[in-house]
Formats: sequence, C-alpha cells, structure tokens
Amino acid sequence: MLDVCLLGTGGMMPLPYRWLTSLMVRYNGSSLLVDCGEGTQIAIKEKGWSFKPIDVICFTHYHGDHISGLPGLLLTMGNADRTKPLTLIGPKGLERVVNALRVIAPELPFQIKYMEITEAEQTFEMNGYRLRAFRVNHNVTCYGYTMEIDRAGKFDVERAKASNIPQEYWGILQKGETVETKRHVYTPDMVLGPARKGIKLTYTTDTRPTESIKQNAKHSDLFICEGMYGEKDKQKKAKEYKHMTFYEAAQLAKEAEVKEMWLTHYSPSLTKPEEYMDDVKAIFPNSIAAKDKRSVELVFED
Repeated sequence: MLDVCLLGTGGMMPLPYRWLTSLMVRYNGSSLLVDCGEGTQIAIKEKGWSFKPIDVICFTHYHGDHISGLPGLLLTMGNADRTKPLTLIGPKGLERVVNALRVIAPELPFQIKYMEITEAEQTFEMNGYRLRAFRVNHNVTCYGYTMEIDRAGKFDVERAKASNIPQEYWGILQKGETVETKRHVYTPDMVLGPARKGIKLTYTTDTRPTESIKQNAKHSDLFICEGMYGEKDKQKKAKEYKHMTFYEAAQLAKEAEVKEMWLTHYSPSLTKPEEYMDDVKAIFPNSIAAKDKRSVELVFED
C-alpha cells in the first residue's frame, strides 16, 4: 500500500487557503517528499502526518515556490533530534543550492546525502521502490518523477514441493531472494509465477506537455500534473512561461492511459479550478481538480 498526499496545490505564492505545491508519499515505514515550498511543514502538520519518517526529498527544480520551505523543515527535523541521514535528489547544482539555503540552518545533527540528476532520465532504487526522474520542459532545468513498486508473482506451493525445496527456504524465495546451500541453489523463479501488476505514481509540474511525460506516466495508477491555467484564453501565457493548461494535462492523461489524474500547481489568480472541470472531463473523464491535503491509498490489485 502506498499512501499519497498532495500537501499543497498552489503555484508561485501561498494563499490563505492554498499551500504551495508539495507531494508526500508513505511506503513501508519511510516517507518521500517531492518539492518543499514555503509552508510545507505546516501542511504536513495540518494533515496530521509526521516529518520524522521522511528519508528522501526530491526537487523538480530550484524556483522558490518549490524549495524555499527546506531550511525550516531541516531545522524542525534537527530540533526533533533526528540523527539518521536524509537523502536529497534534484537537478545539477543541488548541493550548491541547498548549502546557500542552509546559511540559516548551518548546524544539523544528521547527515545530508546529495544525489544529483545528471541524465535526461535517471533511476534510483531505495526503500523498496524504484524512483525515475525524467526531464521536462520549463524555463530552467526541471524534472518529473515516477515511483514504481513491483509485485512478485504468486508463490506456487506445488512447484516448491515438486522441486523438493525445503519449507524453511520458502519465505526467503517468496521475497525474491536466492538461497544457496552446499548442494543446491534455489532461485525465486522456481517457485514464483509471473510478476503481478505493481503500483505506479507519476508527478510532474512546471512544464509544457512533453513526450517524456507521456511515456513515463504510461498506465500510472495516479498521475498528478500541473494545471497552471483553467482559463482558455491563457494558452498563450502558458506557452510563454512554459506551464500547462488544464486541457493539455487532460490530453496527456488520456494519451498515457492513466487511471486517474489530479490537477495541481494552480495560478494564484485561479480561485475556483473546479469551475473548469466539465471541459477537462470531456477530454479525460477521471480528472480531479485537487485541493490541499487530498489523499489516497494506492493498493495492489487482486
């Protein structure tokens, strides 16, 4: 099960009823945060979740509305006596940018590990999931992220018995691990059926529509996508500033054949995004104009 919470849905500046865009996911005892704009730690508190299990913070890019909340969050983590390392992932210049922000948070009781994205697409394996960063099209270097959790095939008791595999090794093989004894090597494929459908989440913001988004979001269980503008007369502005309209996001969702799409990263002038959803749903019916703290539990299919 993957817990997903869109902590904030605003772009450019926080509003009294809308925090800046940030995503938090929880899986298997650890948490990952994507972007950390001003007010993110307050949004976490309002949701009732904890910042303590956060192991990884990813950044799409280094505009202020996506990273300015980091120093405060780091200080709060430090004041809570955190000692385990924190991993940060982001485009080139990550350590330089974070160190500049840390002028106001210079001393922390935990180590920060930096993992820079240097390729157009780059994959990180951690905490039981696979995280893939992919380049998108904004006016600075910017990435989207796809998180995938694989699911092994069903354990076949009859095959295990037929292969004379001792029962004490069944649990190990079921976890996908190989067992070597003095006489035999037992591999997971000896007892597991075909891999089953896992869980896939894709998040992208501050970009024009790109082929990289469509390909990486393909068949996602949940696609969270920027919808900076709902007004149809803002198409020219979206192209100029390299953002996306609701309708472009819906078209991407349709072409990527995702299960559900949440819109986020609204312009401050867009006070009622739900008013534009009829036309959005005409393109992709399972679209939602997300509000702050919208959550879902993504589960494995039977």
